[in-house]
Amino acid sequence: MAGTGTPEEDADVQMELSADTGDGNSCENTQSSHRMLSFSDALLSIIATVMILPVAHTKIYPDQRFDKSIQKLLATKIAVYLMTFLIVTVAWAAHIRLFQVIGMIDDTLALLNLACMMIITFLPYTFSLMASFPDVPLGIFLFCICVIAIGLSQAAIVTYGFHYPYLLNRQIQQSENKAFYKQHILNIILRGPALCFFAAIFSFFFFPVSYLLLGLVIFLPYINKFITWCKDKFVGTKPEEQPQSLEFFTFNIHEPLNKERVEAFSDGVYAIVATLLILDICEDNVPDAKEVKEKFHGNLVEALREYGPNFLAYFGSFVTIGLLWFVHHSLFLHVRKTTQFMGLLNTFSLAFIGGLPLAYQQTTEFAQQSHSEIESIRVSCVITFFAGIFQFAIWSTALLNEQETLHPFARYGGKEHAFMFAKLALYPCVSLVAFSSTCFLSEFSTTIFHLMQIIVPFAFLLLRILVRIALAILRSVITLTRPDETLLQDEETRLCAAEMLS
Repeated sequence: MAGTGTPEEDADVQMELSADTGDGNSCENTQSSHRMLSFSDALLSIIATVMILPVAHTKIYPDQRFDKSIQKLLATKIAVYLMTFLIVTVAWAAHIRLFQVIGMIDDTLALLNLACMMIITFLPYTFSLMASFPDVPLGIFLFCICVIAIGLSQAAIVTYGFHYPYLLNRQIQQSENKAFYKQHILNIILRGPALCFFAAIFSFFFFPVSYLLLGLVIFLPYINKFITWCKDKFVGTKPEEQPQSLEFFTFNIHEPLNKERVEAFSDGVYAIVATLLILDICEDNVPDAKEVKEKFHGNLVEALREYGPNFLAYFGSFVTIGLLWFVHHSLFLHVRKTTQFMGLLNTFSLAFIGGLPLAYQQTTEFAQQSHSEIESIRVSCVITFFAGIFQFAIWSTALLNEQETLHPFARYGGKEHAFMFAKLALYPCVSLVAFSSTCFLSEFSTTIFHLMQIIVPFAFLLLRILVRIALAILRSVITLTRPDETLLQDEETRLCAAEMLS
């Protein structure tokens, strides 16, 4: 399958194939797409992540409570953020599949990709309009226009690639059905923009339909897959057989994604989220020189003491991001193949990772004696819980087809299986405990929350030892609770051995 090897290997194959075609210009002007794809992944991860800023910077004053208006405002912004984050990742996934079809690039193709990236960089502005004015047509309309333009630019890349076949991957380049493949790929790429076209129209008449259509952009492939499954199950209609060359450009939830690009995009999101935290520190926690001189008599140390809780919230949030990345790294270290559905779950996890700057902004309010500490803790716990639980879901999904997707060490019964389970379950469990403290121990919930942030890093350091102790205790308990069965099994073993000897 094209796109499964390293970019350098694919480039070498394509260069050799281009030389065989006898087209001298193709050899001189084409190059590997590796660096362009790295640039695109970095840019897309930045764009997807910075869209949390309008949500995170929602101003809630210290004397202001989480009344229904604030809850509705924050919930609306979070919902719009999640939807737009997922739409950006849909464009990124289409970009992955697109450059599994196109194996080599030239200057024109690089410029077309740059135009696509330029349009994508405008998405955060349109999102800010949508988040601030969710019921005003203009924000929805501009966002839809951007998505349509992205789809058209990707269609232009496909058209250009098929116009110069030496740019295509080896399977399609050697095929006699290039026109069919081109039409098939264009139909898939333009589905989302077509839905956005109708969403843009409905934004001026009945905007809830627009949001529904934008949601369909995200879930349409999985709805189609479910409908096809129901049709096959109950009607018995056989689906049309896809040519083998197009296996990597379908919406089958079990189709492989490029694991390296999934990791690169995920690393970009984690890195940018961590960077956004320090940008907030630099912006909000540097005292004014005039204030230091007048209020603190020039003593900078005294001035910085006021920001102590803010720095505590920063370090706690950074540790959370870092350890969630550590869990993600450990997970994908044991993943052999990333499927489409695993990619969707990873996207959901990254969407909540992108929400951690919001959690940081909420917990910094502790320093101002805010009346909404409990609500801030709950927001932070919910974000951390879902970021961790979707990581756990990726591993659970991989276990369903563990022979293909997981390294033997992480499979059921493997020596790393219990350790991976503990790693992936730690943050969801800790978040539930901290959230529960706001319901039953509200007076101590802030203290418990900070203790959790401090204890979790040490728990990760001791996790392997704790897992081994837990497994030893579990075996001892099983042995004690079922001694008769154990003795019976030993007796049966001895009888079988005696029969064999006789």
